[in-house]
Amino acid sequence: MGVLEAASREASLVERPSIVNDFSIVVATANGTGSQTANLAILRAFFKMGIPVNGKNIFPSNIQGLPTWYHIRVSKDGYVARRHTSEILVAFNEVTAHEDIQSLPSGGVCLHNGDWRSVPQRDDITYYAVPVNAFVRETGMKGKLRDYIANMVYVGALAQIIGISINSLDEALDHHFKGRRKLVESNLNVVKAAYEWTAVNLTKTDPYHVAPMNETEGQIMITGNEAAGLGSVYGGVTFSAWYPITPSTSVIDTLNNYLDKLRRDPETGKATYAVVQAEDELAAIGMILGAGWAGARAMTATSGPGISLMAEFAGLGYFAEIPAVIWDIQRVGPSTGLPTRTGQGDLISTYYLGHGDTENVILLPGTVKECFDFGTTSFNLADELQTPVFVLSDLDLGMNNWMSEPFTYPDEPIKRGKVLSAAEVTREYGRYQDIDGDGVGYRTLPGNENPLAAWFARGTGHNAKAVYSERPEDWLANTDRLKRKFETARKLVPTPVVDEAADAKIGILAFGTTMYAIEEARDRLAADGIETSFMRLRALPINDNVKNFVAQYDKVYVIELNRDGQLHKILQTEMPDMAIKLVSLAFLDGMPLTAHWVVEAISSK
Repeated sequence: MGVLEAASREASLVERPSIVNDFSIVVATANGTGSQTANLAILRAFFKMGIPVNGKNIFPSNIQGLPTWYHIRVSKDGYVARRHTSEILVAFNEVTAHEDIQSLPSGGVCLHNGDWRSVPQRDDITYYAVPVNAFVRETGMKGKLRDYIANMVYVGALAQIIGISINSLDEALDHHFKGRRKLVESNLNVVKAAYEWTAVNLTKTDPYHVAPMNETEGQIMITGNEAAGLGSVYGGVTFSAWYPITPSTSVIDTLNNYLDKLRRDPETGKATYAVVQAEDELAAIGMILGAGWAGARAMTATSGPGISLMAEFAGLGYFAEIPAVIWDIQRVGPSTGLPTRTGQGDLISTYYLGHGDTENVILLPGTVKECFDFGTTSFNLADELQTPVFVLSDLDLGMNNWMSEPFTYPDEPIKRGKVLSAAEVTREYGRYQDIDGDGVGYRTLPGNENPLAAWFARGTGHNAKAVYSERPEDWLANTDRLKRKFETARKLVPTPVVDEAADAKIGILAFGTTMYAIEEARDRLAADGIETSFMRLRALPINDNVKNFVAQYDKVYVIELNRDGQLHKILQTEMPDMAIKLVSLAFLDGMPLTAHWVVEAISSK
């Protein structure tokens, strides 16, 4: 490509010290224009350069046309929470340009489409304009491909401005297009052209740079939903039923892809699994409970509205004591809410899902590795406790890419719990007898040849032999046993992760992805002389570890992404003697939490 006429205006700014590997970029585009390929190329290029990085896709709940923003944070210190502000704006959506430019901090950078008639002006930021249409015309591409390739213009210009290597972008595109070099080259050629044009025509006057590091060697990059799907395969899943819903769909997409590769009979090539797209969420959970009763490791994945629809069947699974796994990738509710925004608003609804006195076991992953690991843990717990187990991730963890140590193959044997063989069944056998005193009965599976092994799974009142009963003493015996089983669960669920500071008088309790903002906020608070200790819950019900943690501190802040402080309410209920120590810091606007908010919230108390 020949040298194109420059179309840039540079702000006159005083010289500032270089800022290396410590800033945030936001790319503003329109949904459906193919910008995700470009954004992921930038993200993975940083990763290939060894720089700690995280990306967060803030997208609308439509197919095409509405604004979307992609936040990329590079951090030499390894922080991956969303930053309160972004220093660099790639403005490629004229509709939101005014608002986007106004959101930049003083000293920020705006890289924009130079073909726009006008751009909102500020005298305290740097502007770089790139003539996008000229680059696109020279490719000769038509139709939708023009939109897709236009995004590579800002990739190349940004790469030149801040120092992203072309080799890392080549590797990133190669990864995205799975080695299909023709596609890689067609995109990379535009990147290179914009890169070279920028070098000749734009003078860098901003302080932001990236430089290679060695902080990502040996790591992988993956979404939480992909990790959950893969982990479930290694956890032994053989059946899944589901109904598509944002943001959980990619859990089952990933599951299906890996099952197709890994779960086929080596001799016949036939599938040894089944994945069913049900007509709705009610049918999906009904199917997995049927499969769980039959002995399969069965799962579904959904989000808040699906959880609401599953309530009655979830109660059946709890009361009939049938193993199943339900992944809930949380979004913002109530009702349809914000389908493409993140939150932690399903904690209470899943913990008590089902009418009457129902209590459910919940796993709370905070990392993509835990999403993978809990693929096995959830099935083991469901089998050992003979109950539905819920795994609560969220959109931020589930749909965005995260750095991680490689996953390890689960080498411990699958735990099927108390399952009797034909030889072990005696005339005294009763499905709901509490022989061991832990609330968990012994079950038999269909196909057991002992004529005494059969039992009837029912949601109505029953006695220890699984026979229908309305006798008050049978009801009390059964519900008391279920309560004992829930107490047993406290000893089996994953323990919290704790980081205690020696001189801390303040504690912080949280779960899930709020951990990233909290970890950064704790460092900032410590720099100001405020030491804190942090406990991240990984499961409900809680155990004595939580009570012991709270007892150590004058005040414990419970931080969560919902309006009403749902974890705070659960903790107050389960630790009434310590309720006065617990302070709720709950916040929900649909965006991932920032360290800035955590620091401000704690400092203001």
